[in-house]
Amino acid sequence: MGNRYDKRRVFFNRAEIYDNIFEDRGVNYMIQFNTPHEAALSMEQIGSLKKIKRIWNIGDRLYKMAAEYYDDPTYWWIIAHFNQKPTEAHFTVGEPMYIPMPLARVLEYYGV
Repeated sequence: MGNRYDKRRVFFNRAEIYDNIFEDRGVNYMIQFNTPHEAALSMEQIGSLKKIKRIWNIGDRLYKMAAEYYDDPTYWWIIAHFNQKPTEAHFTVGEPMYIPMPLARVLEYYGV
């Protein structure tokens, strides 16, 4: 299966704001990927997926859920994007959230 970084532009960040960090680490730049802009899934696409409902609990981590349901923690971003919450800090304890399945179809929809 694909990787969400495969089609993203890589650039060298030499911004002066990071000069202290560069100096501390003995480097002149950092390599970064451009920001992804995955389109939201259509209602038709969402309807075609199985959605496993979970309640967000203390200690939950997106990468752990991805490892549990997709056998790969690097797909944490699918769960985050599907629930329209970019990080774990955006979830609230007791809140319902969903794991979209099957992974192959979700990746196809996201163009990965």
